[in-house]
Amino acid sequence: MTPITLNHYLALGAVLFVCGVLCMATKRNAIGVLMGVELVLNGANINFVAFAYYLRDPQGNAVFLVEGQVFALFVIVLAAAEAAIALAIVLNFYNNHLTVDVDTAEELKG
Repeated sequence: MTPITLNHYLALGAVLFVCGVLCMATKRNAIGVLMGVELVLNGANINFVAFAYYLRDPQGNAVFLVEGQVFALFVIVLAAAEAAIALAIVLNFYNNHLTVDVDTAEELKG
């Protein structure tokens, strides 16, 4: 059995990123688009943590740094705030238009 390497993590992050981009591009429902954004952010988080874990100094020694984890935590906090604000916008849009179809949101008036 082969050990898990940086390439495995990068491939997983790339798959999540591509799935998120496809979800954002193809979904017409606002909730589906928000799920795509979350997938993109999670794919980036996997890459941040993997690079922080597999970072090596010039002599080839493993150097475990926490910058990747800290940056991933900031992205998670940003995603939570984005989800809360987006859900409020979607609920307000649904109350005004009785749909969450993003194609009908051509013009948002206050």
